[in-house]
Amino acid sequence: MEVKAFIFVTIVPNYGNPKASSLSTRKIIHIDADCFYAAIEMRDDPRLRTIPFAVGGSPSGRGVLTTCNYPARAYGIHSAMPTAHALRLCPQLTVGPVNMAKYRAASQQMRAIFEQFTDLIEPLSLDEAYLDVTSSDHCQGSATQIAEAIRAKISAGIGITVSAGVSSNKFIAKVASDWNKPDGIMVVPPDNIDSFSATLSVKHIPGVGTVTAKKLERLGLKTCAQLRETPVSELIRRFGSQGVTLRERAFGRDDRAVNPTRDRKSISVEQTYGADLTNGDACFEKLTDLLVDLLLRIDKAGAKECIQKAFVKVKFTDFSSTTVEKAGTTARISDYRELLAEGLRRKDLPVRLLGIGVRIQHSGSEQLKLQMAE
Repeated sequence: MEVKAFIFVTIVPNYGNPKASSLSTRKIIHIDADCFYAAIEMRDDPRLRTIPFAVGGSPSGRGVLTTCNYPARAYGIHSAMPTAHALRLCPQLTVGPVNMAKYRAASQQMRAIFEQFTDLIEPLSLDEAYLDVTSSDHCQGSATQIAEAIRAKISAGIGITVSAGVSSNKFIAKVASDWNKPDGIMVVPPDNIDSFSATLSVKHIPGVGTVTAKKLERLGLKTCAQLRETPVSELIRRFGSQGVTLRERAFGRDDRAVNPTRDRKSISVEQTYGADLTNGDACFEKLTDLLVDLLLRIDKAGAKECIQKAFVKVKFTDFSSTTVEKAGTTARISDYRELLAEGLRRKDLPVRLLGIGVRIQHSGSEQLKLQMAE
């Protein structure tokens, strides 16, 4: 009989050695704009500030909200909520259309302010970024003062508020930025990371979504303190390689560097339709409009020469979805017709959403344009 032995090994950073010690002296700021899209609209129309307001799609179809202001949140409204449902929760809710050109312009203004303090900037989205200010000599080298200076410049120059988290690693800085929202700042010095992270819910750990959180809860693990007490071998057995990351984050450890050249893997567009597309012809008719939007995004990102292959996403009326991609394809209508035909053969159901996109490979010099094209 064959006997298999499994040995679980976890590498825990040694904060006593010089390399690990340098991690604890990093100065990381996470900046996150407060209800960004809604904030831009409220800036341009101050009447919206005191009433429940959101930005999103039409309630007559399957529109969803991209964001909402804090008066709207008091009614339980949140981003990604169907607009029709939000209006049932708050009939007096005002919903404005999305204006991406305006939001991108504000995002570029924010980026310019960040660059006044450091060139180590990792954008996460239009309104969110990590900054490494370890070597910055602004504000006498104080990360806290730099964060406050950035917040003040954004408020004065762009007319919106942002919240900031300051710490020695990305995980804690990101959690901290959400602590005193809106228009707040939270500083977690290296000496306080251990006690701060122990109090956190496991839901604060990146990658812990609804499914993983429920799985952890079934194991009696609701807080990082409880997660610390679980043997890493048990976490690996139940969660695979993610178990090591769960353990590290439970102790507030994160050695990831701020990466200005973080790769963006794809560019895509998608559309949820107010009426289901009941046959193939109806689906194929939508491809041209989708492709026009996609080509505009590819052009804005300067990614035409970076396309690796094309893909199509189909979501059916039972909310299942499938993605079809094929090497050698590109952003051509003929390729998308072929991919869509394959996707439709996978399930004999009407379609509620179609999406098309491209996978991309690119060099470091192209990163920022690709991120800003979202």
